[in-house]
Amino acid sequence: MEVYLVGGAVRDELLGLPVKERDWCVVGATPAELEDRGYRPVGKDFPVFLHPETGEEYALARTERKTAAGYHGFAFHTTPDVSIEQDLERRDLTVNAMAKAGNGELIDPYGGLNDIRKKRLRHVSGAFAEDPVRILRVAKFAARFSRLGFDVAPGTLQLMSDMVQDGEVDALVADRVWKETESALGEDHPRVFFETLRACGALKVLFPEIDALFGVPQPEKWHPEIDCGVHTMMVLEQATRLSEDVDVRFAALVHDLGKATTSKKELPRHPGHESRSRKLVRKMAKRLPVPNGCRDLGCLAAEFHTHCHRAFALRASTILKVLEATDAFRRPDRFEKFLLVCEADARGRTGLENRSYPQADFFRRACTAATTVNIDDLKASNLDGASIGREIGIRRLDALREFKESYDPPK
Repeated sequence: MEVYLVGGAVRDELLGLPVKERDWCVVGATPAELEDRGYRPVGKDFPVFLHPETGEEYALARTERKTAAGYHGFAFHTTPDVSIEQDLERRDLTVNAMAKAGNGELIDPYGGLNDIRKKRLRHVSGAFAEDPVRILRVAKFAARFSRLGFDVAPGTLQLMSDMVQDGEVDALVADRVWKETESALGEDHPRVFFETLRACGALKVLFPEIDALFGVPQPEKWHPEIDCGVHTMMVLEQATRLSEDVDVRFAALVHDLGKATTSKKELPRHPGHESRSRKLVRKMAKRLPVPNGCRDLGCLAAEFHTHCHRAFALRASTILKVLEATDAFRRPDRFEKFLLVCEADARGRTGLENRSYPQADFFRRACTAATTVNIDDLKASNLDGASIGREIGIRRLDALREFKESYDPPK
């Protein structure tokens, strides 16, 4: 029995990155032998065990064979005679197909170390095309390692395109699509995830609402980048700089979906795109298992981001409407996320990436003014709940009028 450190731990160690988790591959053993040593079986499709002391995963070396369409259609073969090289051959990318022996020897039969040096994400073999999840994984790794200068090898990108053309991506289930997307949104450069999917044609299949934005114009006066899809990627990049929160990044991604459905006779303007965007966010969230927090923030950003941009020109009643719609008084954390999305939208334009966004501070101060109205007398009154609520609304509106009168907007 031989044990090898495999996969991401080997890759990250060679890249000089922190190793967050370690996976192991066991050669020359049977399930019974591992159980006799105290390892606990957890794998459903193939033998995976948890170490009795560390809890780390140990998988028996295996080969696999395609038996049906989709990424579930595989038959696995695990016997003591399967070598570490055979096990590594079934992996997706060469940088993930390396192993480290107990004596420190690097097992690298497919050139992973060379690809690390060349900063290249390259598939191990033609078997890559048998699993459509690998398209998502390559896009995710591209987003993760973009800051180090990595890109997808042309041959691998072509293979991914061929898989899309062959309909392999159609077999992806919604749960897996969202799982990989959510993970990619947490990476350093999530826009690269979506740009990679678009480069191979998968974005049109998996996220048609986002893909449809590319090529749609908007007024150059407000959007020097013109293209709605380019703008969306720029907004996502700005959101990434402002926050590590996946909700914020998702909302930035979907805030303008309605612009893709604007009538051609209206272009490059997009009247009413806010409500159309909200509906498309909800549609996407029904197709994919988007968490409620992501969905709700996405809907709020879609419907009210232009209100936030026009903050200084809004009537007090409209300001109160936005505060109530975003539930700013009861959920200040989410309200802050909403403001971050709006700021990202304002900065996600060519040449305006570093501009200030005083509208966010205006709304924060407006919220404070409306929150601090005196309602002590209402608590002791005999009014019913609905009447108290109306009176609070009236007092908040008065407070917002006073706030607007005293506020001096930046020049």
